[in-house]
Amino acid sequence: MPPSALAIRAVGLTKRYGDAVALDGVDLSVESGTVHGLLGPNGAGKTTAVRILTTLTRFDAGSAEVSGHDVRTAPRMVRRAIGLTGQQTAVDDLLTARQNLVMFGRLFRLDKGSSRRRADELLDQFSLSGDADRTPKKFSGGMRRRLDLAASMILAPRVLFLDEPTTGLDPAGRREVWQAVRELAAGGTTVLLTTHYLDEADQLCDRISVVDHGRNLVEDTPSGLKRRIGDERLELTVADPADLDEAARLVEKVTDATPDRADDGTTLSVPVPDGVGALTEVAAEVRAAGLTVADIGLRRPTLDEAFLQLTDQQPDATKEQVR
Repeated sequence: MPPSALAIRAVGLTKRYGDAVALDGVDLSVESGTVHGLLGPNGAGKTTAVRILTTLTRFDAGSAEVSGHDVRTAPRMVRRAIGLTGQQTAVDDLLTARQNLVMFGRLFRLDKGSSRRRADELLDQFSLSGDADRTPKKFSGGMRRRLDLAASMILAPRVLFLDEPTTGLDPAGRREVWQAVRELAAGGTTVLLTTHYLDEADQLCDRISVVDHGRNLVEDTPSGLKRRIGDERLELTVADPADLDEAARLVEKVTDATPDRADDGTTLSVPVPDGVGALTEVAAEVRAAGLTVADIGLRRPTLDEAFLQLTDQQPDATKEQVR
């Protein structure tokens, strides 16, 4: 990928705090106009990377560019090109939503008229026009976060950094923020997202970088990460535990693999490279044998499972699948 296609490019990014190594040679490439996830356990270095890329923290070694500007030598140009929504909301509870956005506009040195016009544009963009004259303390968590996102978009940044933007929100609030992020990306804004919610990354991200102990583990699409831990699995649950052995024989006949048996005594599970084909054949065999099935289907690996295995948080027997 040519450098011009990258909104963010970091090579060998290193940061130490005394004897503690926060980043140990991290590389990061984020294509323009995409949502890129930066995932890792607590202490993996995610927030440190964001702080470096947004010029809030100096780094010890390596190089970093954001929107074509060198983070070390041209920090002002970087700041003009970015927006940042941190883990804590930055809006003022004593001001209305509109007053908050006008205030941010003035802080960014827009004149009064431009600040008001931009505030109205953002209130409409983030579906807050009907609540423009209410104070954020009366908002739901999702509405407050959307207002915070609007504030970070005052200067229509080319690159937006979101550091755990939905922490503490209920499911409805998270969905509100997800929709806002999707609309920003659709409009051409590049988004770098850190999150502890794996379903959030799965929903929003075009690509994901996984880091741990300040080092890169892997970069891939959400689907690619899931594929790293194996194929789809066919799961079959018999209505009568007495039928389990016969069901296992039929499953092995179709798949040429011995199925795993769940502790419940009624469920079988087996990896199937040809998921739909295997499902169809097993269903036909079970029907022909006259077995009563309580449930049958395909289960794809989840991003949670991929993340846990990649970051060595699973038992040793499962780690080998992703090495």
